Amino acid sequence: MKKNMMMVAALAAILLSSCASKKELTECRDDNKALTANLQNTREDLAGKNARITSLEEQIKNQQKALDEQKAAYAKLQASLDKSLSNASQNNVSIDKLVDQINESNQYIRHLVEVKSKSDSLNMVLSNNLTRSLSKEELKEVDVQVLKGVVYISLADNMLYKSGSYEINDRAAETLSKIAKIITDYKDYDVLIEGNTDNVPIARENIRNNWDLSCLRASSVVQALQNKYGVDPKRLTAGGRGEYNPLQSNDTELGKQRNRRTQIIITPKLDEFMELIGEAPETK
Repeated sequence: MKKNMMMVAALAAILLSSCASKKELTECRDDNKALTANLQNTREDLAGKNARITSLEEQIKNQQKALDEQKAAYAKLQASLDKSLSNASQNNVSIDKLVDQINESNQYIRHLVEVKSKSDSLNMVLSNNLTRSLSKEELKEVDVQVLKGVVYISLADNMLYKSGSYEINDRAAETLSKIAKIITDYKDYDVLIEGNTDNVPIARENIRNNWDLSCLRASSVVQALQNKYGVDPKRLTAGGRGEYNPLQSNDTELGKQRNRRTQIIITPKLDEFMELIGEAPETK
């Protein structure tokens, strides 16, 4: 009986020992698995940091290259400046004098801009006053524009003249009277009356071609402005451009209609304008 008890105790010790070894093995395996995963994560993290280092090194390299280029450009500019200063010194040119000349030039440029702005403003006022004076019906046949500082008043031929003629019809009287008032109010402007035709040939008594017709029509308007509405003839010029200044193609009736027109072109008097811009601004 005692012997059996000893065998049971020995067997129990062996079983307990076996269970302890299996538990330790499992724990070792778990530890190993955790260490392996940690090692993999560490390697991946290291690889990412190495890539970042490589990228930063490339950026530093590029920035250094750009810095070197800027230094080279600065050195080139400095050399150019030194050469310019040397040449200025050799030619006994005072830097202060050059600065004064630049300032004078800038001041004169500002003066020219102010003159141009004043001229443009006056032209816009002239254009607006004329447009407001015309009725809605008149505006359908009269086009008023300001282009490059010049006021253009374009009148359709069927409003101004009798068909195929250069004689002014009665319907145009009221419109011409309004235009004449604007011209009279703005005494510092010259007025060019320019006749234009389509390309359809004309051959009538005393009218040889479209050159004659365009000039005669312009002359009729000039004489009406002078004789009926009191515009100073010294401000007026009559000219014709025939068919050679079309707005649209003459291939359609609408195009021909647009091309048959008389333009009243209002511009500042050239001599006064040139005198104005020739006046140097006062130095401060």
